[in-house]
Amino acid sequence: MSARPNQESAAAQAETTSPHRAGFACFVGRPNAGKSTLTNALVGQKVAITSNRPQTTRHTVRGIVHRDDAQLILVDTPGLHKPRTLLGERLNDVVRTTWAEVDVIGFCLPADQKLGPGDKYIVKELAGIKKTPKIAIITKTDLVESKALAEQLLAVSALADELGFEWAEIIPVSAVKDQQVSLLADLIAPLLPVSPPLYPEGDLTDEPEMVMVAELIREAALEGVRDELPHSIAVVVEEMLPRTDRPADKPLLDIHANVYIERPSQKGIIIGPKGQRLKDVGTKSRKHIEALLGTPVFLDLHVKVAKDWQRDPKQLRKLGF
Repeated sequence: MSARPNQESAAAQAETTSPHRAGFACFVGRPNAGKSTLTNALVGQKVAITSNRPQTTRHTVRGIVHRDDAQLILVDTPGLHKPRTLLGERLNDVVRTTWAEVDVIGFCLPADQKLGPGDKYIVKELAGIKKTPKIAIITKTDLVESKALAEQLLAVSALADELGFEWAEIIPVSAVKDQQVSLLADLIAPLLPVSPPLYPEGDLTDEPEMVMVAELIREAALEGVRDELPHSIAVVVEEMLPRTDRPADKPLLDIHANVYIERPSQKGIIIGPKGQRLKDVGTKSRKHIEALLGTPVFLDLHVKVAKDWQRDPKQLRKLGF
């Protein structure tokens, strides 16, 4: 009987002396596979914009998960896809560069969509990355019955066999219902290198505030627009300045931003009848911006045309790509 307390204290000691780990993990997958929603769920706060439009993510957003035993820096890449524009090619380059630099790769496959050519294309590329551990993450499990989920798990396992590699883990999750999200973090943590934390406690992302504000405006602008518009929208925050004539206990931040589209005919879609759509975009995004920055905001939005910017290297540079 007397051995048990000693065993417990030895276990507790081992736990406290296990080394801290820190490193980078990235989520890859077809556009709209739930990567941004998963990043936000793991971080516990909105750091990546989400939309039911494919190809929403254009920057690699880093979300930071702080744990006692590890720090996970999540790199959320754009969806790998067959590019039709210069922007598309640049987004694919971003994905491949990211894969080469991270410690763990999570391949996201939605539970409610059959494994398709796009998924196979990505997994084939992943098979060529020999040393990096790869986790298969079946997302959106809240949308399917258990039978369909089991089929998806088997399919993703068989695909790795076919390509001659093994997943480090296969895990089903629902970011929306918060099911198995913390278990995913538990599985990623031991695969990271032994390291002290790389970011200060409390940091949730290393994205500059102006970039995050622009992304929140773009997210609101994407809602409810016709199918031809999502890729045509870019947002640039020109300036963010505290209003000078305000008392200290009632601060106000002035944000001036331009929403760029590619053709004059698209202007009316964004602005809407009597300017109502643009007003809604401002109202929606302002709420998220105020939550992000923790201060009241005055948002000044203007719609401008940057002709065919997705195909023009000069315009792409100007818009931050």
